[in-house]
Amino acid sequence: MQKRWLVKTPLESTVVDEFRSTIKVDRVIGELLLKRGVDSYEKAEEFFNPSLEELHDPFLMKGVHEAVSRLEAAVNAEEKIMLFGDYDVDGTTAVALMYSVLAQITNVDFYIPDRYTEGYGLSQKGIDNAIETDCSLMITLDCGIRSVELIAYAKENGLEVIVCDHHEPGTTLPDCIVLDPKQAGCEYPCKELSGCGVGFKLLQALSTKFTGLQDALMKHLDLVAVSIGADIVDVTGENRILAYHGLAFLNEKPRNSFKALIEIAQREFPLSLTDVVFTIAPRINAAGRLRSGRYAVQLMISDDEEEIRKLAFEIDSDNKERREIDQLITREAIDILEERKEFVNRKSTVVFKEDWHKGVVGIVASRLVEKYFKPTVVMTESNGKATGSARTVNDFDIHHALTQCEHLLVQYGGHTHAAGLIMELDKIDEFIDTFEKVVQELLQVEDESPEEIVEMEISFDQIFTEGENRMKVPRLKRILNRFEPHGPGNMKPVFLSKNVFVMDCKVLKEKHLKLSLIQPDNDVRMEAIGFNMIDKYEEIGSGIPFEMLYTIETNKWQERETIQLNLKDLRTMI
Repeated sequence: MQKRWLVKTPLESTVVDEFRSTIKVDRVIGELLLKRGVDSYEKAEEFFNPSLEELHDPFLMKGVHEAVSRLEAAVNAEEKIMLFGDYDVDGTTAVALMYSVLAQITNVDFYIPDRYTEGYGLSQKGIDNAIETDCSLMITLDCGIRSVELIAYAKENGLEVIVCDHHEPGTTLPDCIVLDPKQAGCEYPCKELSGCGVGFKLLQALSTKFTGLQDALMKHLDLVAVSIGADIVDVTGENRILAYHGLAFLNEKPRNSFKALIEIAQREFPLSLTDVVFTIAPRINAAGRLRSGRYAVQLMISDDEEEIRKLAFEIDSDNKERREIDQLITREAIDILEERKEFVNRKSTVVFKEDWHKGVVGIVASRLVEKYFKPTVVMTESNGKATGSARTVNDFDIHHALTQCEHLLVQYGGHTHAAGLIMELDKIDEFIDTFEKVVQELLQVEDESPEEIVEMEISFDQIFTEGENRMKVPRLKRILNRFEPHGPGNMKPVFLSKNVFVMDCKVLKEKHLKLSLIQPDNDVRMEAIGFNMIDKYEEIGSGIPFEMLYTIETNKWQERETIQLNLKDLRTMI
């Protein structure tokens, strides 16, 4: 599918030159910083050296004062506390963080719901378990904001609840202490914390009451970084500070559980946030998809090397099995959709099959979005109901779209870009038609095709400064590395170069392109890799000049590190 290239408007050269002269960087870096709102020496210092001292006061969050008072009383009275977390990466890292810190000062246990028998969010089984094990206080993590009836049930049975969530609240809040920056009346500056991030803020506030707790908390920032990457929240402001320092801790003093996962995956430190998303996160998620998220929590909190090794191998095996299952289901889903004559004219994708594995429907939805680029819902049958996951395109708000269909749903929740839902089986056909009408009404023309946001146009010679050794990694790339961690709001810079010709092209593994490229107006020859771009082989080999989008990367081969462009898209200029 043809991408739309959204090239940011170039800044006035005088503005860029004046700014870059104050921080001593070249024009490319100066313009990139200005486009991120970094327009002074002080802001540049904050951007390149994020400080934990710049974290917001946790007591700015609505409900934190009450939550700290209740937790302090629970600790002093030696009450038993139950942590209830969702089974995905955000939920399990939140539980691991909260457990690791609270276990140092009080009696605490944790509960992760079964994806298949209990489903998403707070469950009655989890509440009953807390009551049966003599817990008087439950903290929900990455869930609970919409569990009005269940929290009322807990309260009726003598179990108090503190909700730590980051999802969109419903019209009615639970009758308990609620921490959610998105709730009405909450003036907390960072609205896009991960679920683990909300738990971190509660612990940060609690650490003002207990000596040594602050130091203990900071030793677990790696868990917060993993949650930020996996849950695809904005990597700006406070989230960027937490991700920056969490990654530093992960790379400098990795916990044994993450070391084991990285070793099994045959990867090496240091890891970027992108590496976390594609290496650690899928494996943590796999435990909740195929068995129980409890195994993932146990892996992250364990100090027993033998147990860690065993759990890491089991979870990696789960991830391999998950890949096989989601590939099979994706093929089946495509076959079902291709048989529907009306599908080609629809703006949305909804597909259901009763025997699909519930744990991978979200992944399958993402794969269908990649193929068809439509707001997508994939469902299967679980506990006599249709349950599934929704994924979206560009900035189309999938959660808002489901809100328009809520009269057909038993339960739903999520974010702008991803959501989960449950409905009665006899409502599926009506939902398909209703969801399609909603998407037709809300979908903007610009959301009907994938887009690539482009920072700026440069020529190959701008990648190197004058006199730089072109066989080594240039200063530009070394400074670009300091733009990490990348994610929404601070994406890795994508560049545009025009009038490019191929000097040499090799096909790798029958699907990737390895290219040597030149531009006639300079003498720089660049190496590039185009993953899964075999369909462009004839186009670029025709001798016609083309323009291309890419990120600037490095390639390490036999201890030698050189610059390499990672192609995002290309098209001929004639």
